[in-house]
Amino acid sequence: MTRLRRKALVSLFLFTLFIFGAMMGLRTLKPSDGFSDLAPGMGFIRERERDRRRLDAEDVAVSPGQVHGGSISSDTKVVFTKSDRDYSIFYDVHIFYYLWYGDPATDNKYIHWDHVLVPHWDPKIAASHAQGRHTPPEDIASSFYPELGPYSSRDPKVLESHMAQIEEAAAGVLVLSWYPPGVADDHGEPSEDLVPAVMDAAHRHSIKVAFHIQPYKGRTDQSMHDNIKYIIDKYGKHGAFYRFRSSTGRVLPLFYVYDSYLMPAESWADLLSPKGSHSIRGTPYDGVFLALIVEERHKHDILASGFDGIYTYFASNGFSFGSSHQNWKAIKNFCDGNNLLFIPSVGPGYVDTAVRPWNNHNTRNRVNGRYYDTSLQAALSVRPEIVTITSFNQWHEGTQIEKAVPKKTVTRLYLDYQPNQPDHYLVLTRQWAENYNKEKDTWLM
Repeated sequence: MTRLRRKALVSLFLFTLFIFGAMMGLRTLKPSDGFSDLAPGMGFIRERERDRRRLDAEDVAVSPGQVHGGSISSDTKVVFTKSDRDYSIFYDVHIFYYLWYGDPATDNKYIHWDHVLVPHWDPKIAASHAQGRHTPPEDIASSFYPELGPYSSRDPKVLESHMAQIEEAAAGVLVLSWYPPGVADDHGEPSEDLVPAVMDAAHRHSIKVAFHIQPYKGRTDQSMHDNIKYIIDKYGKHGAFYRFRSSTGRVLPLFYVYDSYLMPAESWADLLSPKGSHSIRGTPYDGVFLALIVEERHKHDILASGFDGIYTYFASNGFSFGSSHQNWKAIKNFCDGNNLLFIPSVGPGYVDTAVRPWNNHNTRNRVNGRYYDTSLQAALSVRPEIVTITSFNQWHEGTQIEKAVPKKTVTRLYLDYQPNQPDHYLVLTRQWAENYNKEKDTWLM
């Protein structure tokens, strides 16, 4: 009996020693660098008092035009939206948004849903692919079919649904594809007059709006000066107008400039360098300007141009130097070394064969969300200040996270999100946005 009691005491002592050693070992572990291995959405619980900080426009609506310079970092406060749902959104998650859709009920015709099949530039390749244009509503210029059907961007109910979905996805900044008044892309109609309605709808959900200035015929440094002045004068006092807070305390409008490489660096420098011939630096029209990187050489042009940062836009990994995940670390290092902001763009997949039937080699399958997870992890591994999502509703290129539904017609079978629900990519985006902001807290430790 005594021997058994002694053995039990020895076993208890050894077990206690094991537990103590394990606890001490766990205490020595440090948070890993980059993004954690936790599944999306796990463990994000902030104290209620911190989450209740609201960042309304009045909090950042200071007079623009402070002196340009200093390092850049975004104001990434968590806010709770003004809607009836208790959602947090994040101003370091930006999402590209398109206004170019129309339907007969609202616009007297379909716009963009009837997009032409763009022919290949090589006549021999073009001859082997379908030509013509789409015929909505059964046949639309997309490989997926929207839950709202082929809608009009001018429909107030559509705008409200879109803002609710963006809020559901936790994206705090809508990056609006923008053309000057009276100007449109080659396949659409002018839509600048719709911007006030978008701003109002966004504001109802605490979403901010930044501008994605598109290329147009005759775009020059002088016309860009006029565009920037127009946008700030017309929308700068709106509660939804997005401003970016720098680490030096400057609060300036932020602009994405698509296909910026189409203009030479010298022309951009006239606008964006402090000593440029018609520089906006240090004026009421100063801002944070982001250039698109496609080829590797563009990073040097961007630096010489006077831009403040770089974004990648494309959601097809490997399509370009800028969109290739493997290059993001090198681009980030270049930006860090030159006081530039690097904003990687992630997307759920890519398929544009509904408008470019010859471009199948750039298709990226969604794999039920795994492609999205991979691209998000690649972005977060470089510790970006902001992440952009391509896109909310670029249906032509199949990058949308907007709700889509299964659809089969006599001539077409559309892709869908099954076996998941129509809101699958909204849910994934929220999970990752929450993880991203949780992870950012550890970067400062």
